[in-house]
Amino acid sequence: MSRDELGAWLRLILTPGIGSVSAYELLRVFGHVEALFEASPAALRLVVSPRQTESLLQAPPLWDGLLSRTLAWLDAATPQQHRAVITLGDPLYPSAFLNLDDPPLLIHALGAPAAFAALQNPKTLAVVGSRNPTPAGLDNAFAFSQHLAEKGVLIVSGLARGIDGAAHRGALQGSHSQGAPVGTAATLAFVGTGLDQVYPQAHRELAQRIAQQGLLISEYPLGTPPLASNFPKRNRLISAFSQGVLVVEAGLPSGSLVTARLSMEQGKEVFAIPGSIHSPASRGCHALIKQGAKLVEKAQDILDELPHLLPVLPLLQAASPASGSLSEAPPPFSETSTEKFSEPFTDGLKPTDPDQAVLAALGYEVVDLDTLQARCGWATPALQAALMRLELSDQIAPLGGGFFQRRGLA
Repeated sequence: MSRDELGAWLRLILTPGIGSVSAYELLRVFGHVEALFEASPAALRLVVSPRQTESLLQAPPLWDGLLSRTLAWLDAATPQQHRAVITLGDPLYPSAFLNLDDPPLLIHALGAPAAFAALQNPKTLAVVGSRNPTPAGLDNAFAFSQHLAEKGVLIVSGLARGIDGAAHRGALQGSHSQGAPVGTAATLAFVGTGLDQVYPQAHRELAQRIAQQGLLISEYPLGTPPLASNFPKRNRLISAFSQGVLVVEAGLPSGSLVTARLSMEQGKEVFAIPGSIHSPASRGCHALIKQGAKLVEKAQDILDELPHLLPVLPLLQAASPASGSLSEAPPPFSETSTEKFSEPFTDGLKPTDPDQAVLAALGYEVVDLDTLQARCGWATPALQAALMRLELSDQIAPLGGGFFQRRGLA
């Protein structure tokens, strides 16, 4: 793409008052994005309103800066890490987006060169859920994603804290277990910021790993901060791109339920993992099951329901690990935080009160002492003291054999 063409696309998405419907009509009439900015005011007024015409005739204030920033970002690509702005009509543009009422005019993509073939991969499953999951929810998201990735299913999620992060990590582990070379797409992350930054900051290391073995994708211009309104909008891309969606845990209401609803409206299969009737994190999944989502207990249940996810045709092979790694390339993300990275099973599980920390680690399922100790990371005497306090206050019940469970809340 030439500088002038890229500039025209960026100018179009920045022009105030020009929504997706008007933009598509302009492109349909004028045939090319550069042509519409060369059109006369009279020609533009035949397609859009006078006010929109005035907006199109004036370059947006942030346009020059964004063009320079985007060109610099593209120039930082390396043989191990490709960067692209993919516009409507480009062969790489995901065809699944064309079924949306408002497909993005362009997307930014960052990742291993061979992973770009995944943009046309029909063997995909979204795994989504709560940003504040239970330990069991994190375990399930990781395990389901790992197993499916081992079978060749491309896992899609949103890089959010909690279930999303565990799903991406499980997919990366599953792809590695399969012996897939660096660059084979293990997972795709659709994000709600510009691709020159990471949100949450705790997932910076995870984002780097995804950029090595998969793709990070955004419809938002570089420099876009993590605005709350961006994330529900990005969910439509997750649902559109995927053949189905697995909701691991979700409260009422939640963004995961938005993704599931969009998937149902698009005729996709929705799967939900049931949980304790006492767990707020399970209520969204139970509501989905009542509405017709398929209850799943193991990853094979999904493969049995969607057999067309298998087998997956092999993607193009990337450069061998010996030829370089992401650590040798310029950092793709803005250095805006020194926050410590989260470990796989601590996303959203950071209560400060010791007894509440044990309850959070316990979740709502039956857990043995060794598992609980691994989740808490505490010395045995401190953990046993906390368990004794919780037992005396009737918040947990010992089940024998070193197993514990929360008492019912009903």
